[in-house]
Amino acid sequence: MGDFVRVETEAGIATIRLERPPMNALNSQLTSEIGAAAAQAGADPDVQAVILYGGEKVFAAGADVKEMAAASHARIMEFGAGIQSAYKAVARIPKPVIAAITGFALGGGLELALCADFRVLGERARVGQPEILLGIIPGAGGTQRLPRLIGPARAKDLVYSGRFADAAEALRIGLADRVVPDAEVYEAARHLAAQYAGAAPLALRAAKQAIDEGLEVDLDAGLEIERLHFTGLFGTEDQQTGMRSFLDDGPGKATFSGR
Repeated sequence: MGDFVRVETEAGIATIRLERPPMNALNSQLTSEIGAAAAQAGADPDVQAVILYGGEKVFAAGADVKEMAAASHARIMEFGAGIQSAYKAVARIPKPVIAAITGFALGGGLELALCADFRVLGERARVGQPEILLGIIPGAGGTQRLPRLIGPARAKDLVYSGRFADAAEALRIGLADRVVPDAEVYEAARHLAAQYAGAAPLALRAAKQAIDEGLEVDLDAGLEIERLHFTGLFGTEDQQTGMRSFLDDGPGKATFSGR
């Protein structure tokens, strides 16, 4: 895929692997490759779910501070636009996305994980938004996606203090969806992804879009988004297959084509 990102696909699950040792520091090239990998996984009809994975030791320990410290204001404007564009591509993958987190997910690393639908953490994982300690604020979604996930007060605590939360706290406040032994993180993420890999892909896409788009509008507008997605699925082959299978064989027996 690139120098720092590799995409592997097996059994309908694509793994986007970050490979910039030792800490997967997020420089402009790495973030650009993340965006390209997200576009590839999103467009691949053989991919039904996606895992974001930094490896056995670390997810991503934040932005490349050396690169940022030397950058001009114009360069930072470019970097900020680039990382937000890449992360939007991840958040808009029209399939279930799971972040498999070992070690640190800090700053831009946590912001990348926030783009996923679910987060699986190792027991020794640490997450946080330490940008305030550098005299800046999160710039890739930390002030926006984090409060939408865990609430504004909890998000402000993490952003204002720059402190790290352990896996137990992350689970308690809703930042983690599952905590497992460190050695089991990737397999736990694959197990979770496999639960969705056989589902109707067009319905999954519609469900994800309806939920994500609905969170950004008032209830009436959200219900209209839901109605449009719901009725639109009645023009698909998958809807006919699913309902016919239900009537003939009972629930959970259909094989969907994605058409």
